Amino acid sequence: MITRPCFACGVPVEGDDLTAYGLAGLAHVRAAHAEMPYPDMAVRNYFEGAVRMTGDADRLERIGAVEIHPVTADRIDDWLAFFDRDAMVGNPENAGCYCFEPHELVPHQPQPAIGHWRDRRATMVDLLGRGAAFGYLAYVDGRPAGWVSAARRGDYTLFRRGDDVDGTTVSVACFAIAPPYRGHGLARRLLDRVVADAGERGAAAVEAYPPNADVPSGRNFRGARAMYDDAGFTEVTIRLRDTVVRRPAS
Repeated sequence: MITRPCFACGVPVEGDDLTAYGLAGLAHVRAAHAEMPYPDMAVRNYFEGAVRMTGDADRLERIGAVEIHPVTADRIDDWLAFFDRDAMVGNPENAGCYCFEPHELVPHQPQPAIGHWRDRRATMVDLLGRGAAFGYLAYVDGRPAGWVSAARRGDYTLFRRGDDVDGTTVSVACFAIAPPYRGHGLARRLLDRVVADAGERGAAAVEAYPPNADVPSGRNFRGARAMYDDAGFTEVTIRLRDTVVRRPAS
C-alpha cells in the first residue's frame, strides 16, 4: 500500500500499487481541486513520479571521481535507473518526461497529448536503441549522476527548421543533474564531452538553446547561457524564449 499526502491539501491519498496510487491521486484532484487546469495524465504522472523519485535530495559538499560515457545499448539500464529514481527528485512534475520532449514537440504545432510515463520511457528506450536519441551519462564513483541529450538536430522534432533535416549539427537539448551532484560542474563536463566527440560523430557544429530569462539552476534543463559562452559558443539568433548559440565541432 502506498500512502502519501496530496501536494495541495495534505489529505492522504492511497493506492495498492503505483498505478492505483496515480489513479487515486487523479480522482482526488478532480474531486477536491477542480480548479486545477492540469491534464489527467499530467496529474497521474505527478503523483506516480513523487513516489518513484527515491534518490537523495541533499547536495553533496564534495563528489568523487567523475566519468562520462555515451549511452550505448549496454548503458540503457543505467539511464533508466537514473530517470526512474534520481533525475527529477524534487521536481515530480517533470518525472514523466524521460527527455522525450524535444523528440515529440513540433514548433508552431499544437502540443501533443501527454503520455503516461511508462509509454514515454519505452519510446525513449526504442529511440536510444536505434540511435535516434543520443546522449551521455556522467557517473560519480560509478553511479549515474547526470545526463545530457545530444542527438543530431534532425533527430529532434523540436529543433528542425522547416524541411531542413540537419544531420551535421549536434543539438544540446537537455541536461538533468541529480540534486546531490548539482553545483559541481557536471553539466559543463558533459557539454565538453559533447563538443569533443561531435567531429567523430560526423558533425560540423554543436548548437544549443539556453533560455533568455533567468531560470533556477535546478530547473534550467537547456543549460545556462554563461556556460555556453565560456565553452566558445557564439550567438546565432535571439528568439522569443531562447537564444540559439553555436560553435564548430572539435
